[in-house]
Amino acid sequence: MKRSVQLLLALFAAATLAACSTTEPAEDTTDTTVQQDDTSDAEAEALARQRAAEEAERQRIAALLENTTIYFDFDSDAIRGGDMELIEVHAKHIQATGKKVVLEGHADERGTPEYNLALGERRGKSVAQLMRTYGVADSQIEVISFGEESPANPGHTEQAWQENRRVKIKYQ
Repeated sequence: MKRSVQLLLALFAAATLAACSTTEPAEDTTDTTVQQDDTSDAEAEALARQRAAEEAERQRIAALLENTTIYFDFDSDAIRGGDMELIEVHAKHIQATGKKVVLEGHADERGTPEYNLALGERRGKSVAQLMRTYGVADSQIEVISFGEESPANPGHTEQAWQENRRVKIKYQ
């Protein structure tokens, strides 16, 4: 029994000494280059997405600028909701470039020539007013009415008349 007590005391002393000793902290084996690579990849991916979105927006605006015709309903000078963005993009382009525009108002062949001239002018003025609200100066806008005299489609059908009820934006 004496031997077991001695053995137990020796083990206890060894454990106590081992617990009191100082040891070097284990080195952090995490590879920081992997973390940096992951961060760099994420940043590059985000940048690529941003550039793709910017390019898509440039293409969308370019497509809108190619469209220079605003269509109207029968006997109306009210701008359709779908054309608001088109006019806004043209207005911003006019502001950015300092260009001037002529807004050519047109009507279909129904109605008297005098009435259609007045309707074409009202349509042109509607577009001009909206451009002014987007910041285009009066000096950059000219409105001309052709009434029914310059049809886009010379036909005598509803389709032809729809194509003739328009304002054409012409850059100078």
